[in-house]
Amino acid sequence: MQFPSGSAELTAQAMRTLDELGRALNSETLAGYRFRIEGHTDTTGSREMNMALSQARAARVAAYLHSKFGVASSRLQAVGRGQEDLKVPTPDQTDEPRNRRVQVVNIGA
Repeated sequence: MQFPSGSAELTAQAMRTLDELGRALNSETLAGYRFRIEGHTDTTGSREMNMALSQARAARVAAYLHSKFGVASSRLQAVGRGQEDLKVPTPDQTDEPRNRRVQVVNIGA
């Protein structure tokens, strides 16, 4: 799911995606697993600002899954990655919407 530039607010589309994810995380198949929620940014702004923003994005997703679906906080690890691990490699100060995202990684039981 992607975010507007400079924002950790969930869009309507992001909430629809998270609703599907929340149902899946509560399924019998995935109920025993933990997940790392990785927040990412594009390269606009400072590295420090992007690290804080990416952490806010990851935390916002974890909070949504916890509050709406009751996914235990102990199963969700919110991590900000800043502008590291770009989905689309770009130079500094490049507005690239595909890099403003959160990824969910299964980290095992």
